Amino acid sequence: MKELFDMISKKSSKLTTVTYSTSFSLGIRFFSRRFHDPIYAIYGFVRFADEIVDSFHGYDKARLLERFRTDTYLAIEEKISLNPILNNFQWVVNKYGIEKELIDLFLDSMEMDLKDISYDQEKFEKYILGSAEVVGLMCLRVFCEGDDEKYKKLKPPAMRLGSAFQKINFLRDLHADFEGLGRSYFPGIDLSKFDDETKQKIEDDIALDFADGLEGIKMLPRGARFGVYMAYVYFHKLFLKIKRTRSSRIMKERIRIPNRTKYKLLVTSYLKHQLNLL
Repeated sequence: MKELFDMISKKSSKLTTVTYSTSFSLGIRFFSRRFHDPIYAIYGFVRFADEIVDSFHGYDKARLLERFRTDTYLAIEEKISLNPILNNFQWVVNKYGIEKELIDLFLDSMEMDLKDISYDQEKFEKYILGSAEVVGLMCLRVFCEGDDEKYKKLKPPAMRLGSAFQKINFLRDLHADFEGLGRSYFPGIDLSKFDDETKQKIEDDIALDFADGLEGIKMLPRGARFGVYMAYVYFHKLFLKIKRTRSSRIMKERIRIPNRTKYKLLVTSYLKHQLNLL
């Protein structure tokens, strides 16, 4: 009765998503139902890897991540894992043909977080690719449902959107990453001298990513479009709030969007969608 274990695995991925991310789980609700379990599966996998490098202080993170990597590939090859999150992830990888290259790039970026790296432009781009862009491509594989032509067409804007989301996360978490984890991702920036001019340059770069990403959302299959648009709306709102915030404050606290505001955004976005404005 592996079906029962698979059901438990799917519930585990959903619980992981709902527990760790209000915004992401809210967006998933507005995908066509057939996309719910696959996207929960991807998020659960990504979240567990991220927790290893960000939260498991006092443990051998490198060893845990290497074991997680080995177990991931075994799960995909054997089409089963006793880890419910990996059992569910192997299902979506095998069903939708998610490339091993994407998984490699993601896990490599997680490994970068274990090292004391001074990020130049090349390393920064590598990290963005692995930590954000390829996650978007995993989801795109699900949305395209085997249509390789559509996947190739949507791949560039999907990567730009993932890049925008990650860079906003970096700005939002600038204080926590630097003070709590000793990380600084943006290349060529001395955070001890972080000012409004430097912040503006980063924001200009994000705006370009956002513009290309929105064009890609408009071309997504209808069953995925609104859910991804919800993520776009949330991150864009967060981006605008960050733009209005002085650099000195960003270096002291994490910028947030209250849950009540998220739900207001949902209503507005839903009306636009129903009126075919997207």
